[in-house]
Amino acid sequence: MKHLIKNSAVAVALLAGATVAAPPATAEEISATVVAGHPPVFRWVKHVSQTFIPAVNAALEDSEYTINWSEQYGGSLAKVGDELEATEEGLAEIGLVSSLFDPAKLAVQNVTYFTPFVSSDSTVVAEWMDKLQATDADMKAAWEANGLEYLGGATGIDDYLLMTNFPVDSISDLEGKKIGAPGPAVNWLKGTGAVGVSGNLTTYYNEIKTGVYDGVIVFASAAVPGKLYEVAPHVTRIGFGAQYAGGIAANKDWYDALPPMVQKALKGAAITNRIAYHKDLDATVGKFLSIMEENGATVKQVDEAFRKEWADGMDNVAKIWADKLDADGVGGTRVLKSYMDTMREAGATPVRNWDQE
Repeated sequence: MKHLIKNSAVAVALLAGATVAAPPATAEEISATVVAGHPPVFRWVKHVSQTFIPAVNAALEDSEYTINWSEQYGGSLAKVGDELEATEEGLAEIGLVSSLFDPAKLAVQNVTYFTPFVSSDSTVVAEWMDKLQATDADMKAAWEANGLEYLGGATGIDDYLLMTNFPVDSISDLEGKKIGAPGPAVNWLKGTGAVGVSGNLTTYYNEIKTGVYDGVIVFASAAVPGKLYEVAPHVTRIGFGAQYAGGIAANKDWYDALPPMVQKALKGAAITNRIAYHKDLDATVGKFLSIMEENGATVKQVDEAFRKEWADGMDNVAKIWADKLDADGVGGTRVLKSYMDTMREAGATPVRNWDQE
């Protein structure tokens, strides 16, 4: 009997030792496809790969979870403007969603594109817009209505320029010219005599080269990698301002089913991504104009009188936008005032105070 007890005790001890020494269980693998219509030559896509994904991985290191990433950029899974639908439908779990190309589905997110000539500080614009997505009921509802969870990582865009294949010395030079612009930015051309055409970065070069456009409204940090200075060498710094173009969103059903730790890792990484992207942008945006000049472009800065003439010649597109949202039961006027107040408090001096007219 004593022998049996002794053997049992040894067995228990060995079992306990084996339990302590056993290697950790294999981490649960979660599959995540990330989609962007633009290619990684553009900074906001590059940072998803170089900043967002590594930050998620770092947050989950030594945890029970790991993510198996599939990166689908440059139209391989969804074209520019189709990222929302691809993510909503579950073709991708995470999308770099360009709200400016979904003005109907993400109307309230486009407040900056209806308020040009306000602020050239993309970092401030992006930080505030990320805050609004998290705190404003109408902003949150817009994402949820499309089956998405906004993670963050606001993409701020540096000051928009006018790039043309003809010189611009006055606003009258635009009369009858075809100018490509992204989404709601087409509205900026109202009152100039130009014909605004909706377009995006993936087609600008060829459309100018083939005569579809005479120029485009674009920002320097995209114009350089897109080599737009080759076909539109006249660069006019109008000062349209910095914009919020969208952010990182996840399929809501997929996100809601994730463990809280993974959800936290995704949102934390989105903040890291926004900060790194804008630090990178701020450090290099001043070089882009010089690069274009070195490649034969002519860069011209307009004076305040030119900017005021352009802004004053526009309809109050912000008020029209806000009134339409108000009529649809969305707080357009409230969001407009909140955005404009924040930009003024941050030191911006708008050419037009769109919310006060």
